[in-house]
Amino acid sequence: MSKIHFVLQGKGGVGKSLIASLIAQYYIEHDNTPMCIDTDPVNQSFAAYEALNVHQLDILVNNDVDQSKFDQLIELIYTYPEQNVVIDNGASCFVPLSNYLLNNETIEMLIEQEHEVIIHTVVTGGQSMSDTLHGLDTLINNYPDQCAFVVWENPYWGAVKNDKNAFEQMPIYLKHKQKITALITLPEMQKDTFQRDFINMLSTKQTFAEAVSNPNLSVMNRQRLTMLRRKIFTAIEATHCL
Repeated sequence: MSKIHFVLQGKGGVGKSLIASLIAQYYIEHDNTPMCIDTDPVNQSFAAYEALNVHQLDILVNNDVDQSKFDQLIELIYTYPEQNVVIDNGASCFVPLSNYLLNNETIEMLIEQEHEVIIHTVVTGGQSMSDTLHGLDTLINNYPDQCAFVVWENPYWGAVKNDKNAFEQMPIYLKHKQKITALITLPEMQKDTFQRDFINMLSTKQTFAEAVSNPNLSVMNRQRLTMLRRKIFTAIEATHCL
């Protein structure tokens, strides 16, 4: 059966859609195009990647999230049982989707059908660090132990560390170390070269494949993006979760 990747984090604006797009791009580059689904009714960042052919889930009724609409998600998975799935969930519907998955024992059902369920979450430095660490703790405490948990460190706002410890020495990591299947750290980037090229690519919702073949970019723009793609995809490959 397939691998079902949920990208979940209660804090908004920390890179969930970026992570979903990277997972999808990795699969595509390895000739294994996944089904991509965006459940965010407010900021449809994942769906904006035209090259990924993302299915936008309609979950609003009278401007409110109707949890029964998530049934569409499960129907899609069951309709194409051999296809890997990448699901991006927005902060605005994090609680409704989590309630749906847990109250309906959806994850257990998927695992019983021999799907592999991988929960991806992101932790950041800076002002959002406390919120994202709390989100990680909530996910691991509440989601079934049969899930694989992959933590992504996003250093865009600063390294994920407190006064004394890096993430892997923090109490939150040590508490859940046995349940965390893999840790992926996005590369720190030089601001006026690598980071600028990367942000420009993200702002236009281009994939790496589109950007590195874009004749409107300079040779060095494409060189730096090629290097970033290689570094990120190598880190993904090392997890053996895809």
